[in-house]
Amino acid sequence: MCGIVGYVGPRDCSDVLVSALTKLEYRGYDSAGIAVFENGKIEVAKSKGRLTDLVNKMETQGKPQGHAGIGHTRWATHGEPSDINSHPHSSGRRVSIVHNGIIENYKDIKKFLIENEHGEFLSDTDTEVVAHLLDYYYDGNPIKCIRKVLHEIRGSFALGILFADRPETVYAVRCESPLIVGQGKGEAFIASDVPAIIKYTKDYFLLEYGEIAVLKNGLASFCDLHGRMIEKELKTADFDEDSAEKGGYPHFMIKEIHEQPTAVKTTITPRIECGMPNLSECGITPEELKKFNNIFIVACGTAMHAGMVGKYVIEKLARVSVTVDIASEFRYRDPLIGENDLVIIISQSGETADSKAVLNLVKGTGAKTLAIVNVKGSSIAREADMVIYTHAGPEIAVASTKAYMVQLSVMYLLAFQMAFAKGRIDEEECQRLTLELVRTPEVIEQTINRIENVCRYVSTKLITADSLLYIGRGLDYALSMEGSLKLKEISYIHSESYAAGELKHGTISLITDGMPVIAVATQNSILEKTISNIKEVKARGAMTIVICDIQADIDKEAADYIIRIPKINETLMPMVATVPMQLLAYYTSVNKGNDVDKPRNLAKSVTVE
Repeated sequence: MCGIVGYVGPRDCSDVLVSALTKLEYRGYDSAGIAVFENGKIEVAKSKGRLTDLVNKMETQGKPQGHAGIGHTRWATHGEPSDINSHPHSSGRRVSIVHNGIIENYKDIKKFLIENEHGEFLSDTDTEVVAHLLDYYYDGNPIKCIRKVLHEIRGSFALGILFADRPETVYAVRCESPLIVGQGKGEAFIASDVPAIIKYTKDYFLLEYGEIAVLKNGLASFCDLHGRMIEKELKTADFDEDSAEKGGYPHFMIKEIHEQPTAVKTTITPRIECGMPNLSECGITPEELKKFNNIFIVACGTAMHAGMVGKYVIEKLARVSVTVDIASEFRYRDPLIGENDLVIIISQSGETADSKAVLNLVKGTGAKTLAIVNVKGSSIAREADMVIYTHAGPEIAVASTKAYMVQLSVMYLLAFQMAFAKGRIDEEECQRLTLELVRTPEVIEQTINRIENVCRYVSTKLITADSLLYIGRGLDYALSMEGSLKLKEISYIHSESYAAGELKHGTISLITDGMPVIAVATQNSILEKTISNIKEVKARGAMTIVICDIQADIDKEAADYIIRIPKINETLMPMVATVPMQLLAYYTSVNKGNDVDKPRNLAKSVTVE
């Protein structure tokens, strides 16, 4: 979603803002802009399109010169992408702002302002309405004005604000949407995410709900919603600028695919003691796990697909009922949750709006909440009863790869420990499964090296397809859901995943001559049934691509192309079989000439409902 940055310090502000915004491109955007104090006045430059369009515009029309300002990349929610709808937005008088999120009651506020003959509205955005409301209430006291506006607007948002009569000062406020405040030596920053400022400082403050930050003279100060000054804990990022760079790879996505072995190892190693999973540092004890009768896994997109794999594994090993829900649907179906239930919320960013809302829904039900997130100190992590941090490091490509892989690894650790705690497996079996998981980083690396060229070749057979199917059974079906999503989101080829046994109940009618069908067949216990389904589509003209282990007996007449991966414990095969699906999606997108890391219409962190 929209990216916010701000700067106060001795550097060229425009250069800092543009540099910081480039580190937020992964969030998705359709326009960009900056506002900078230049000789005591607010100068604005903004443009529809990519940051390069903004830079080119400033090269021809002039770049704002100064040492304090705000910047923004917009992901359209109100009004089409255009120069006028781009941020920053101004009241036309004394205020300029950038905004991430949604103002739910903007129509009522706009009506109020028009009735009071205040301001001329130029854009279609909810953001401009807030700029005018700030101007309406401004009496020379910025904090008082911001507090007044916060009591009148509703929604999920973060704001960066400039007041024309407060030069060289940036104000910021957070209500739900993420915002951090960076502190360097004689300079201060605001940003939607830490990677934006990591080039300049690793030290930052987390802005909490309703807190206001003031950046002045290179320092940050804070007050609460009542205007009282507050002290905040300074945090330090645990990664550096190199981690957020491509490191010689052509795209972040392929770099992050190659980083998966390290990410998995870093995630699971601290949680294994004496060959057994140990999640006590996350607040999860065997005694606690024994109590849970039902588990609800709630997430969105790729994280939800990780939850689907978790469902299969937990139910199989621990014999506990697991329901997986899309967060945006879970909120509205009046779910039956109570004591001795566990609600697991999976989110890479820890700021996903629909997933955050689930936490509020669960409060008061008696159920425990567990967050599985990648970003330390994120909203979901702070508000859940228990949290397991994954250690994927910064994931820049919009299409998630290593974050999904580490989410899977955590689901396995949780399943193993729960199964042992409930007496469904003994210590020997738990250690055997845990040892297999410990081996997966090495096997993942072997898989990448073994099949990358094969996947590059097979992807050339997909680029002309209008539509294709992914099929599988059991864990393979759960896995095929993620494979299908990964392909469609970056190649723009229509793709759907189906349980292989459901093909004959309608979907097989879609099969046409040459249509690609990618079959995931790693579960040897049901391999014969999956092969029968593959032959069904093959007989109707499909071009079949089979992903299976190196020992699987696949009839030549069943598959046009076979991608063979190393064999590990059947329950853990998703950790390996994920790789070819990621590589197929990546190389199909590359071969089509798409913008792999920034697919159209998508955002990395979805902070609106």
